[in-house]
Amino acid sequence: MLKDEYPQYEASLSEPMYTCLRVNTLKVSVEEFLRISPFELTPVPWTKNGFYYDASVDTPSKHPFYYAGLYYLQEPSACLPAASLPIDPGDKVLDLCAAPGGKSTELGAKLGGTGLLVSNDISASRLKALQKNIEVFGIKNSIITCETPENLSHVFEAYFDKILIDAPCSGEGMFRKSHAMVTAWEQNGNDKFIGIQRSILKEAVKMLKPGGSILYSTCTFDPGEDEKQVLYLKELDPSLKIEQMNAYDGFVPGNPEWAESDDLDLKKTYHLFPHKIKGEGHYTALLKSYEEEARYATCGQYHINRYKGNVPEIEEFLSHVKLSDNSCLEFRNNKLFLVPAESPELNGMRIMRRGVYLGELKKNRFEPSQSFAMILGKESFDNTVSFTPDDIRTGKYLKGETLDLSEETGLSAGWVLVMVDRFPLGFGKLTNGTLKNKYLPGWRMI
Repeated sequence: MLKDEYPQYEASLSEPMYTCLRVNTLKVSVEEFLRISPFELTPVPWTKNGFYYDASVDTPSKHPFYYAGLYYLQEPSACLPAASLPIDPGDKVLDLCAAPGGKSTELGAKLGGTGLLVSNDISASRLKALQKNIEVFGIKNSIITCETPENLSHVFEAYFDKILIDAPCSGEGMFRKSHAMVTAWEQNGNDKFIGIQRSILKEAVKMLKPGGSILYSTCTFDPGEDEKQVLYLKELDPSLKIEQMNAYDGFVPGNPEWAESDDLDLKKTYHLFPHKIKGEGHYTALLKSYEEEARYATCGQYHINRYKGNVPEIEEFLSHVKLSDNSCLEFRNNKLFLVPAESPELNGMRIMRRGVYLGELKKNRFEPSQSFAMILGKESFDNTVSFTPDDIRTGKYLKGETLDLSEETGLSAGWVLVMVDRFPLGFGKLTNGTLKNKYLPGWRMI
């Protein structure tokens, strides 16, 4: 494929990886984040909110802003798929192979609280990371499922405006990132993944609305997993046409010859090679449906068992909160949820989370959840304490320690929202100047 360029590619595998953070625009604008960022950042060309940082100098994963959900740490090339899928307000969006959540968190941010995001992964163990990342980002309008594409397509026929498929692949583009990827490639080759990808694509086209778009991506170079799969998508749905994507310096157009095809539209797809760009290997293609015959979604609307406002302990807590979506509150099994208004009926599906888990009624008290804290804004709670990132109490809170707040003024006994620079981190309970830490144990700073 690379011919005379192969020595350059081979040499690039000995160079250090590039590292990137992607700003969560649900919580902070790019401009504001750049004002408060303690890191030296340079833009990633193909995404408006992605920035390179020097991992030998900075450790963003240890900074309080990371725990506040202000950014996601992602390999630079992996930012391209979600950045390239055009999202409109109110869209219903499917991230079909979503774990650990890099793409889903950006899709949720682009939706800006409108429409619906369904994040699915077939692996139950990988869903834990996906759920945490969606919760940290403060995404309210999401449903997390653990299903096969076939089961999803039975429910979601002609339902989604946009579908992202970051497909399981042989991982040739990740050889620099992990030697384990080399070993896996030697064991599995490409053919195993070609079959898996085709089984996914076969179901994905059934779930796309007429006029909708599919973004297909892999982190491999093999035309059998890349260009030929795009052609397979077009065979599955002849209304699909390859759309022109934005090209950046170093992007390599898809090659019809590699796919043994005369379809010149493949040149609108792009390969990213590590010797050509500041990132790992990737492939991305955007296709849009131009189907004229209307097809209608088959799944019905989920009936929200709306909270009736009749639980004094919950009412007392909610009196301290500004919650614009309270019409979608649902109370079941002593637990309170904020359910997306656009929720479809999903009987028989394996659902890990629908919307946001807000907390639980326990022995005549309401205990708010960590995910409740993460959806709150700077003015959403009436009893808050805010520390600077370098305040020793910020680190103590994130490590789960009890805090002495006896010198703080304006605080009331009871639940307190702990913040860093006015961005929520989590809850604590104040009694006689001592804050009992309620930061979720599994999220604590080590």
